[in-house]
Amino acid sequence: MNDLLIRGATVYDGTGEPGCVADVAVKDGRIAAPGPAQHTLDAGGLALMPGIVDVHTHYDAQVTWDPQLSPSPALGVTTAILGNCGFGIAPCPAPLRETALKNLSVVEGMDVRALLEGTRWDFETFPEYLDALERMHPWANVGVLAGHSTIRSAVMGEEASTRKVPTPQELRRMRDTVREALAAGAAGFASSFSPNHSGWGGRPMPSTICEDDELRALVAPLKEAGKGIFVVAAGSRATPEYLEDLAADTGRPMFMVTVLTMYTDQAPERAMGYYRRCAEALARGREVYIHANCQPLSFDFTLREPYPFLALPAFARVKAAKADELPAIYADPAFRAQFRADLRNPGQGILFSGDWTKVEIDGVPLPQLAGGADPLEWFCDRPLEQQMIAKLFQNDDAGVAPLLKHEAGVLALSDAGAHLIYFCDAGFGLHFLAHWVRDTGHFSWAEGVRRLTSDPARKYRIPDRGVIRPGAFADLLLFDPGTVGLSNLQRVRDLPAGGSRMVRAPLGVHGVWVNGVRVHDGRAYAPLARGPGRVLREYRA
Repeated sequence: MNDLLIRGATVYDGTGEPGCVADVAVKDGRIAAPGPAQHTLDAGGLALMPGIVDVHTHYDAQVTWDPQLSPSPALGVTTAILGNCGFGIAPCPAPLRETALKNLSVVEGMDVRALLEGTRWDFETFPEYLDALERMHPWANVGVLAGHSTIRSAVMGEEASTRKVPTPQELRRMRDTVREALAAGAAGFASSFSPNHSGWGGRPMPSTICEDDELRALVAPLKEAGKGIFVVAAGSRATPEYLEDLAADTGRPMFMVTVLTMYTDQAPERAMGYYRRCAEALARGREVYIHANCQPLSFDFTLREPYPFLALPAFARVKAAKADELPAIYADPAFRAQFRADLRNPGQGILFSGDWTKVEIDGVPLPQLAGGADPLEWFCDRPLEQQMIAKLFQNDDAGVAPLLKHEAGVLALSDAGAHLIYFCDAGFGLHFLAHWVRDTGHFSWAEGVRRLTSDPARKYRIPDRGVIRPGAFADLLLFDPGTVGLSNLQRVRDLPAGGSRMVRAPLGVHGVWVNGVRVHDGRAYAPLARGPGRVLREYRA
């Protein structure tokens, strides 16, 4: 007898085939042939799809105190990949734990007190971290990337952010650590070249200062293992051609993450140029893909934590300053002059390049608030704690739709678990279904579901997930196509040390199952003694 029978839903199986009304059965955590079951659910009028596969999350620390990985499972995500951008917490020798968490708090917009108080350390090596995750029983399936900055820090200590070239012995240790991680079940290797990635005290994140010889040495174990993907926050350095060369050397899929591949009306053709170059690599048999963001890329910030501006040279003083020094810096005419000069000649990979209409307070563009005053001067005069938002990329449907449809893209960049002080994009999949499928019709339901499920699973080589077929794992999302979506942002105070974060709630969701176990009913998490998620260790070649 089956464990569960879901009857009468319109089933989108994740392959791109049209939906059809059917019954879906679950037995022992996998999809089974329909038949009598211990529990039957009438799903007439609803749609059933595979659970969403989120390949760009930052739950590395949060999962140690919150195995629910909230809010992602409530928002339809059943598989999450951690360790993106090369920022994680394993390997991490005990003396470096505070440094690792402080860096995370800055580079990924996390509450440092919550990280320091909440993170549970019962591991040091990468294999020990995967073992610890299994003991935590996560509520979604999790895979973990071995992280360049994390490994560099573990080997080089505090010098990882200041010394560009490791010794030959240090490089061998780093390469051996990547091999060890892959043997233990890492999903691949992740790094960052992004100039926007700075850690505690304004110091660069370790991987951003490395030379090409080091990166190539650390990517090489992917070829040796014959498995694993490489993903990089590319900046302007890791071009499609650069990644195609790595793909040719290793035979492994490459993924790039950069604002240069996102639509902006300041450079409307630039992003598509990157997609075309990746498509040319694909045509030559080298897999080079782009993490495609289906939501506008917005940043909440203050002058105390001015994340969108930190890559501008003028803000080097801000990054290095103590809190009580900031008012004098922002008031300094020399700082403002350099800030203005930076905006006249913004480098590649810079988040903000001078369009003040994209900066808002309570929904009102800054030039309008300035009332005729110079926007830059008015901006620098704001109180340090004034909340502002910068809406910088992916904010024009006509420009974004062709990118989302492109064969070289993979829907990603929820950044779930990160930047939670400022926003919550963990519900990217429900937003995609509501906006890009139902409301605008840019995707059919069948194709939209495929792009959220089997497409990322295939490109990341995750077996038996992202599809509804006999034998596949029963990761499922039941929803109402007419109402599916997201609530407005809500601030909740549920982090360790009394910290707060931004979250969203699901709309139109009627059930989420992970390995056949219902974890959320659309209103609340199920009262489970432990989560049904698995730590993914096996990936296709």
